Amino acid sequence: MEKIRNCVYELRPLMFMVTVQVVFAGANVLFKLAANDGMSLRVIVAYRFVFATVFMVPLALIVERKRPKLTWTVLLQAFLCGLLGGSLSQNLYLESLALTSATFASAMFNLIPAVTFVLAVAFRMEKLCLNTMSGKAKVLGTLIGLGGAMLFTFYNGIQLNILSTHLDLLHHYGQATAGLAASSHVASPNHVLGALAALGSCITFALWLIVQTKMSEKYPCHYTSTALMCVMGAIQSLTYALCTEKDWSQWRLGWNVRLLTVAYAGILASGLMYMLISLCVRMRGPLYASIFNPLLLVLVAFAGSLFLEEKLYLGSVLGAVLIVLGLYIVLWGKGKELKKMTQLMPSTSPQITEQIEIIVTSPTCLKGLSEGLEAKEANSRRGRIEEKELMDVENASN
Repeated sequence: MEKIRNCVYELRPLMFMVTVQVVFAGANVLFKLAANDGMSLRVIVAYRFVFATVFMVPLALIVERKRPKLTWTVLLQAFLCGLLGGSLSQNLYLESLALTSATFASAMFNLIPAVTFVLAVAFRMEKLCLNTMSGKAKVLGTLIGLGGAMLFTFYNGIQLNILSTHLDLLHHYGQATAGLAASSHVASPNHVLGALAALGSCITFALWLIVQTKMSEKYPCHYTSTALMCVMGAIQSLTYALCTEKDWSQWRLGWNVRLLTVAYAGILASGLMYMLISLCVRMRGPLYASIFNPLLLVLVAFAGSLFLEEKLYLGSVLGAVLIVLGLYIVLWGKGKELKKMTQLMPSTSPQITEQIEIIVTSPTCLKGLSEGLEAKEANSRRGRIEEKELMDVENASN
């Protein structure tokens, strides 16, 4: 039973990040449904962080009643997290969808593991260590996952019908609108600007993982830090949406897919899942969290095939296999690295461990130690008495 408990404890980061990607895949499907219903994507981002703030702030106040004092440094880090991981990265990604295509934007977004790896090495959060097996595995796994994402995106091959359920949720809503409708490979006149927006979204998200790691070290209250990030993201995204969206009917919510989308994306995708990401980067570092991003592409494709009657191709399956293979290799390398660290840690203080074991396991030593202290105290008391008597004799003789 103890072995099972330890195994589950060690697998927590893996289970957290897989859960995050599954929830993000659901949010992507709902984004598509809301966009097909005519909802502005900027408004979706704004409402997303508003719902996340309304949910996370009370939760943080209840769960983390005892927390360190907020400093200006922590507030600045929360502002940067809300900007880099929230409002800026999300809106840049949506702008890239509008200016280029969904295929191109998805391919660029899968550069996050590679960019995060470079930034983590530059900020000395990860060690390259190409002379070790773990270092080689991390580099190789990242490259394989990146190659799988590109194959998944740009190569189709023959069409597969193995997962067709003949269920098309898009049939219940209007035709595709806004920027998300650009799912073809036709480039717009602002293709270069869209490419820069996609690259900016990738870099800002990777930078968020770096800043989040620093914030988790300085302020290890994950519910509170996530709540602060959601508050900052809500302020920033609301300001941007109010300045750019002139149609006030876009802000109207009813008991429909729009409310479901923003509630799901805010409470689950931005609230609880961002908290799990912050916990994971605290436990395993930014590279570990970023390497799961290409898995989202696989999950969205399979979800689209099941629920949106989208076509599944051979290239998607081959790319998915490479993504999972690259993910496994990176996880293997991180596991070897952590195992090596845990093996080195106990050897740093063998004398302290020995002393603790003797004190705990040897009651006779406790008795002998107690008797020795009592004897020492008695001798000291006897010496003081003899010294006092000698002084009294000298005073009497004088």
